[in-house]
Amino acid sequence: MASLYPTFEMPELVEQRQERPQPKYPKSYLFDFEKGDFVVDGAGRVVIADGHTAWVQWCIKTILTERFACLAYSWDYGVEVGGALRQPSRLAIEMEVERTITEALLVDPRTEQVRDFTFRREADQLWVSFVAVPVIGDAARIEEVRVDAV
Repeated sequence: MASLYPTFEMPELVEQRQERPQPKYPKSYLFDFEKGDFVVDGAGRVVIADGHTAWVQWCIKTILTERFACLAYSWDYGVEVGGALRQPSRLAIEMEVERTITEALLVDPRTEQVRDFTFRREADQLWVSFVAVPVIGDAARIEEVRVDAV
């Protein structure tokens, strides 16, 4: 008796990989956070930072900006360090600072992960270091940003 369903041999599938071009982050002006001004070259022109450096600068600028403090920024920009510093213990302060920085940086779709926080205290000053991982490119270690002065 013949089968009601046809049978056939499956052809061997060959998987072709196509390399997609990696999208690049937009460039921006290079900023010197220690001087508080843009970097200029010998001819007096503002230096342009590559896309990855511009993203790292955005991360630093975001954690140096207190959320809701400036009307020029949207409500999802900046950190809430003021509330974090009023926590009752040192551990609670560090956990709140870590939470608010992570939330602030993950708002940007270019940021995949924020991890490896370390804190340094000196008298009443607090510095934070961490690793920010972008969706594209290498992770950036952001070192010694003073967050108690925000």
